[in-house]
Amino acid sequence: MDYAGTGNEKAVAAGELNRTHVGHTVSFQPDEFTLVFGRIGAIARKEGGVTIALDGVDGAGGLQSHYSLPPTQNVYVQPDMLTNTESTIKDLFGKVQENLRGSSHKGDQRPDVP
Repeated sequence: MDYAGTGNEKAVAAGELNRTHVGHTVSFQPDEFTLVFGRIGAIARKEGGVTIALDGVDGAGGLQSHYSLPPTQNVYVQPDMLTNTESTIKDLFGKVQENLRGSSHKGDQRPDVP
């Protein structure tokens, strides 16, 4: 198995995870037989590795609640919907401003009215 995330997930090296990623949904492959999907509850940096604790697992169904990964291993983070929405709105607002500026530079396009 060689997991590479899905189309809307962003690849992040485990060593680059920080407090802003806590609460995000993540997926990764801790070993060659396992795929993990969950919400990050905590991130701990240790010498030579990063430990990701999953929120809400608590050993249910024999699942591990934390995984140690090498800092170079990619984990796949779901995009933050609030940040994505904010970026989309800013992009659209910028395009509207560009269009308004572009039309004002062309001069008055209205026909002369007596």
